[in-house]
Amino acid sequence: MTYDFDEIIDRDGTNSVTYEGWRSFLFANEQDLQIPYANHELISLWVADMAFSSPPPVLDAVRARLDRKILGYSKIFDPHYGKVLKDWFLEHYSWDIDTDELVSAPGIVTALNRLVPLLTEPEDQILITTPSYAPFKRAGDQCGRGVVFSPLQENEGKYEMNFADLRQKIENPVNRIRVFILCHPHNPTGRVWTTQELKELGQLCLDNDVWIISDEVHSDLLREGQSHTPMAALFPHSDRIITCSAPSKSFNLAGNMLSHIFIKNTTMRAEWKRLFSDYHSPLSIAATQGAYEHGAEWLRQLNRYLDANLQFLKDFLTEHLPEARYQIPEATYLAWVDLSAYLPKRKDTDRWAVFFAQKAGVLIEGQEDFVANAEGYIRINIACPKATLHTALIRMAEALNN
Repeated sequence: MTYDFDEIIDRDGTNSVTYEGWRSFLFANEQDLQIPYANHELISLWVADMAFSSPPPVLDAVRARLDRKILGYSKIFDPHYGKVLKDWFLEHYSWDIDTDELVSAPGIVTALNRLVPLLTEPEDQILITTPSYAPFKRAGDQCGRGVVFSPLQENEGKYEMNFADLRQKIENPVNRIRVFILCHPHNPTGRVWTTQELKELGQLCLDNDVWIISDEVHSDLLREGQSHTPMAALFPHSDRIITCSAPSKSFNLAGNMLSHIFIKNTTMRAEWKRLFSDYHSPLSIAATQGAYEHGAEWLRQLNRYLDANLQFLKDFLTEHLPEARYQIPEATYLAWVDLSAYLPKRKDTDRWAVFFAQKAGVLIEGQEDFVANAEGYIRINIACPKATLHTALIRMAEALNN
């Protein structure tokens, strides 16, 4: 079956954060900001959910569950669910998961907010690389833990870890680093960390009794020729690596609110279960199982479409905004674009999000949403019909070139 990623889907009236909740997220401190576009005229390329239909096999699974007529309290009891997950991880990552290590959470951000205080004492600190997905920092902030930054180094558009800096910060006892949060593949830069990089990072952390929380939510969204290696698969004998995974990004199920957290350490897993015993929507369980059991072909076609959109973006920038710096990411559907050369064009605002909302009617996230080491950058979600992306880019280019 061929799936239609060019379909324009109306999200009005669906309580969508992307379509209806953008103001409270992007402009929380600027509620009176005047934007000369009606809501239906705005193009949302900010939050990381897709403008595509969720996979038809997933929607079919949800409908089939609805046909059972009762939506009662639900947890995951059916052993077939675990088998489906086991098959997926083995086939796609060559990782033979142990479902006994699996706990679930409403989302990976929720899991991070739970894990950091579980793994640390109040005087401990966590370490992240920057630029960073903002909830990584908030996971420390919310429970009063210090957050230490290690800036990634950019080398001709490719971001790399600064291992000398990481080592200095981890080995310095004054820092009391107890947790490293790894984004793998990386958001917002789109890096797929190599096996060599992962091994060096993993050994550094484990040698210094630092827990690794590996957020691998973007692991299925790979460019042609790329492959994903789970961090935990490289250190099968260590119980200090916690893997966070979910179908939310891969299958456009961001509102599904069901994530898989693999905790090998028996003490920490028992403590998680003691503190957190989540029920899940029966529709979420059905959707997740349907995605992993029947969604592989949809995902394959999705990645091919994303590849084309990312190339289209590169070609457009080369022609219309030649001073922009951008490399096609190795993973994700998020483009990390350096507009530093156009900073003077912002004139009366110091925020790209405000500039593009007011001047182009396009909603994007700018440097302030990625903690640090992001000056001049914007992140564009290209997981939308090509026609939508094209219209947005035309508006953005006109705003910058006028």
